[in-house]
Amino acid sequence: MNQLLTTDSRRPLPQLPPLALYVHIPWCIRKCPYCDFNSHAAPASLPEQAYVDALLQDLEQDLPLAANRPLSSIFIGGGTPSLFSAEALQRLLEGIQARTDWQAGIEITLEANPGTFEQDKFSAYRALGINRLSIGVQSFNNNHLQLLGRVHNGDEALRAVQIARQAGFEHINLDLMHGLPDQTLAHAMDDLQQALAFDPGHISWYQLTIEPNTVYWSKPPLLPEDDCLWDIQEQGLALLTSHGYHQYEVSAHARDGQQARHNLNYWQFGDFLGIGAGAHGKVSHNDGRIERYWKTRQPDDYLRGDRPQRAGTQLLSDDELPFEFMMNALRLTAGVPTSLFAERTGLSLEVLTQARQQAQQRGLLSANPQHLTATHQGQLFLNDLLQIFLEPAL
Repeated sequence: MNQLLTTDSRRPLPQLPPLALYVHIPWCIRKCPYCDFNSHAAPASLPEQAYVDALLQDLEQDLPLAANRPLSSIFIGGGTPSLFSAEALQRLLEGIQARTDWQAGIEITLEANPGTFEQDKFSAYRALGINRLSIGVQSFNNNHLQLLGRVHNGDEALRAVQIARQAGFEHINLDLMHGLPDQTLAHAMDDLQQALAFDPGHISWYQLTIEPNTVYWSKPPLLPEDDCLWDIQEQGLALLTSHGYHQYEVSAHARDGQQARHNLNYWQFGDFLGIGAGAHGKVSHNDGRIERYWKTRQPDDYLRGDRPQRAGTQLLSDDELPFEFMMNALRLTAGVPTSLFAERTGLSLEVLTQARQQAQQRGLLSANPQHLTATHQGQLFLNDLLQIFLEPAL
């Protein structure tokens, strides 16, 4: 429960947050039944040239929002960006670099799905300066992969990680899901063991959820019982910890120094430009305004070029900001320093006083006055914790 805010509650930001860039490539070989991302079945011939042209035009329109800040990270997501050729991604990255400044040692991540892996192509990706791969394995079990509608099998998943290593990628994230249809505790632990055998620096391990506007929403599969889900979660966390992985976010586990810098920027309420069909961005202004915006979703409309690619914008109100900030920050298991709230929102920490007191009384938020951190109970019931910061005081 937040104190009611007045229109002049917000102060100019002491400095603008770090800036990242998200690039969305919306095509997949086929749409998975659980996926609620803006992804579309790829045409027989991908319009690579036209889409890169559109992305760079889109970036040009967003450049004033950068306020001359260098990019701290670039994340090329989708969809399945690894459907694009190395030549197309080279032109894209050269176009981005010609228009923006980059921090030294910038992290450049490409999402890739098994089934699109070829040694020469991924070696070329690495030569372009792409220095991190996020591989959508989801499972190594053929039955589960089939139920998930994935186009690859377990052997192809294993081969994809091997190719990534041979191509010179040292920073690799493996995406794994649990709580799958017909999945047992033994199945879930076997998936994790196979992932751990590759010794990746980062593992994103998250439970399958049924989202609206998906095939699974209209035709829900039979998922494991709650007791089984709990056992999978508990034993999986123990297994990851025993192998030296630290859970630094709800579903993100990394070895020391291998945290995803791009995602950390999201969770610490940093800024990001978003280009591509359906991409979202969030930018702060020196006067304290914080704006979210989004792009045209349908690839054909995005490619037309005779209309603005930005489909809408929203200025976050003072009443919305506490929840927006906490929704991101409390996903981090270590939370954030309390000072970051004022730095990133322009609001006084005092506006959180009532909500913090209530959350602490319920055992969901740490009582540390210097940090905003969910307790272990708060991490387990994160939605309940966030709801406290959503409701304005009466």
